[in-house]
Amino acid sequence: MEDAATYKLQVVTPNFDAPGSLVLDTIVTKNSFSLTLDPGNYQWRVSALNGSSATVFSIPISFTVLQSSIKQQAVQLVSPGNNSLTNVSGATFQWASLYGATKYHFQLDTNNFVNESKIVYEASVPGQQIAFTFPKDQAYQWRVRAENDTAQAKWSSVNQVGYDHTPPQIVNLSTPLSGSTVSKPLSLQWNSVSGAVKYKVYVLKPDSSSNYNSNFPVTVTNTSSYNFTIGIGGEKIYWQVTAVDAAGNESEKSSLRHFFIQQ
Repeated sequence: MEDAATYKLQVVTPNFDAPGSLVLDTIVTKNSFSLTLDPGNYQWRVSALNGSSATVFSIPISFTVLQSSIKQQAVQLVSPGNNSLTNVSGATFQWASLYGATKYHFQLDTNNFVNESKIVYEASVPGQQIAFTFPKDQAYQWRVRAENDTAQAKWSSVNQVGYDHTPPQIVNLSTPLSGSTVSKPLSLQWNSVSGAVKYKVYVLKPDSSSNYNSNFPVTVTNTSSYNFTIGIGGEKIYWQVTAVDAAGNESEKSSLRHFFIQQ
């Protein structure tokens, strides 16, 4: 719908006139959504939203999910999201339940399951989640297959998750030089660091350990400089910078420099 920013999607069983339970109530950005449902009768409806208003809900549409073999079905993966990146070694993989399944076969690999005899990890569990600890920085792929005593479902789609706990290299400060006297406003500058997506600028009081005010440390992106506009004449101010990568790893702090505000 024109001017719609998001959509509110609701699914109930059996219908909105006499709802037995609310199955789904979520906000989506696209005009489609996938979910797994048990056999039964359902209704769904949608409302378009933007920053200031919402449409009335659409006329509900009824549909029925029939019971069938799991052979032609596939599990929907929930989290971690596809192409996600984390710096936490312990991960919990989750997926949606599939009606008729009694267990789920989980596989994790680093080579896209080219050789199933050499995958990194696999296990069968009765529930919809499993914990795993990443052994090293790497890109991993995972998938799940529902099973019961008589049948196996199709493999789910393959999702990728990256693990990176290695912090960026230390930032090298550029200007102003340590001990220099500068006028306001001044530009605090440093050399960019490979892999960094943002930087944290620490500006400190004359004791060299207390943040200058509650705004610090301040985070800057897409630049290797920060415009400093506060401070009083003659004041001694310390500063240092850290680099942060896409996984959230923060480097060690740069060397500590100081400058004086010109009188």
